[in-house]
Amino acid sequence: MEHQDSMDRAIRKSLWHVVPVITIMFVLAYLDRANIGFAKQAFQHDTGLSNAAYGFGAGIFFIGYAIFEIPSNILLYRAGARLWLGRIMITWGIVSACMMFAHTAPLFYALRFLLGLSEAGFFPGILLYLTFWFPLEVRARATGYFLVGAPLAFIVGGPISGALLSLEGSAYAFGLHGWQLMFLVEGVLAVLMGIWVLLRLVERPMSAPWLAEDEKTALTQEMEREDARKIEAGPAGISATFLDPRVMFLCVIWFLVQVCGYGIYFFLPVQIATILGTHVGLMVGIVSAVPPVCALAAVLFVPRLSERLAERRTIAALVFMAGAAGIAVSALAAGRPVIAIIALCVAAAGHLGVQPLYWTFPSSYLGGAAAASGLALINAFGNLGGFVAPNIRVWAETEFQSQNAGLYVLAASTFCGALMILALRRFAIDGYTAPRMGAAHRQAGNPAGERAPATPGL
Repeated sequence: MEHQDSMDRAIRKSLWHVVPVITIMFVLAYLDRANIGFAKQAFQHDTGLSNAAYGFGAGIFFIGYAIFEIPSNILLYRAGARLWLGRIMITWGIVSACMMFAHTAPLFYALRFLLGLSEAGFFPGILLYLTFWFPLEVRARATGYFLVGAPLAFIVGGPISGALLSLEGSAYAFGLHGWQLMFLVEGVLAVLMGIWVLLRLVERPMSAPWLAEDEKTALTQEMEREDARKIEAGPAGISATFLDPRVMFLCVIWFLVQVCGYGIYFFLPVQIATILGTHVGLMVGIVSAVPPVCALAAVLFVPRLSERLAERRTIAALVFMAGAAGIAVSALAAGRPVIAIIALCVAAAGHLGVQPLYWTFPSSYLGGAAAASGLALINAFGNLGGFVAPNIRVWAETEFQSQNAGLYVLAASTFCGALMILALRRFAIDGYTAPRMGAAHRQAGNPAGERAPATPGL
């Protein structure tokens, strides 16, 4: 009982000290990744880039990201989170600021590709970092708090990006275009945060100054026991992880989640400008913050509901289905601004609300080096959806001569993702315990390969 009390206190303290830092990091990461959406109209006007060139440049980020994702996360596992996450933030901040020089299509493509290389490993690195601090039964909640950074990037960053764009031609722009000023300011913020991470980020519970000795010991022992169970039950080593059918199935689901998200967010400012019948500026920046506010509510509420009901698969699938419905209705509601924006709110909530539950599935199955490589593989494969989404949306709109066609394609792929989440039952993955099917478990007195009962919730 004393051990459990110490661990409960350690978790509560870590939620207050660890999560806000990584959430701020994610705000800056998401802002530097998605701010191209705010710059789209002005950027294309000043540079003469076509819609196809914009879509390719927006998406090529994820090719660079996917190439270096797995090596980056393995290096993080070996070098430590503080050093590697700080390096990631500083390099991506520098490249993001250099986007102010992207006056030609080749340079635009090159910088977006380098931005992906620079940021590779950040997201799965944070997910791996969370496995050092939070047991499975509370990890969905911790992941949800971290994912708050995505909507915050639009809630806070939307108006900021819109305001910087609106400085075009003013004395405060220092002779720069609004989009150039936006890339410069937001890139510098990432560099400054990266320097702070290098100096201050705490690696593991045993080195946390805010934890008492009994709290450090209790939390460390629990995380070591959990990791040992996953290593025993899951794939052994990096190569086995890449060939594991459960991991491959999870890759496809995350790919569809990313297609949904980037299909929405890369075009959100322009879509809202079209709905309102205006151009992208401060007003559109403010309205663009409304769907992420709903996503923020969902990512805080859904993990709590999941903990209370002790159910993840069904809730995750229903939330993602709601996102598919929201995307479809936003297309059907053309000419009805209020309904269209409400539908976009539902779409954003469905996209983000499913994510903290989704990431409990791989993190309940993968441990040790397999977790480092597996989480990176899933995110790398999934982030190819960031390349596919803008291109397939532009293709559908061009092919069918309709701005709504791309939204219908996104809605269909999102619905397929929800069905695949339900199908995780066939792999015995529930986000609480790892599937136990190996010989080691049969030798340990578990002849049928049953999964161990879930750890009671806190």
